[in-house]
Amino acid sequence: MSVALIFVLAIAPAAAAEKAAGKESEHSEKGDKAGAPGTNIDMPFLMAPMTGADGKLSGYAYISSRLTANSDVSANQVRDKIAFIQDAFVRDVNAKEIATSGDPATVDNAALQVRLLADARNVVGASKLVSIAITQVQIAPLHPSPVTAVAGQPPPADSPPAQPAKPAHGH
Repeated sequence: MSVALIFVLAIAPAAAAEKAAGKESEHSEKGDKAGAPGTNIDMPFLMAPMTGADGKLSGYAYISSRLTANSDVSANQVRDKIAFIQDAFVRDVNAKEIATSGDPATVDNAALQVRLLADARNVVGASKLVSIAITQVQIAPLHPSPVTAVAGQPPPADSPPAQPAKPAHGH
């Protein structure tokens, strides 16, 4: 009897947390998680080249994404194929531009989602994946513009304090 009571007390907080998480995801409009618990697969960062109007490399877009499977069983099968999916993603973003046609410094998220979802479905099967969400895009220019210091401003907190000039010794 005491073993059963200990088991119930140990499991109850986890069950309550799972139930609360499920309600939380139901009530969020778009939410951070798209699918039911256990169906979301966070993909590793994807590094995609960005080219300028001149066709030359101008920087990289660091893209994080999340796949949503139709069930937790499918999610486990998708997780087993993450390396192959990532390989397909890398090949895709290196073969075709990811920027919007009017602005080479902006990622076309809608078109990229369609392409990446098709790539993932080709690897694991179309019926196993419901959607993909691009959760974050960070663009790093290849040659960032130089930052100029403003006169009279103190150095940043992580910089060592400026040393006063030493007086010249004259004999």
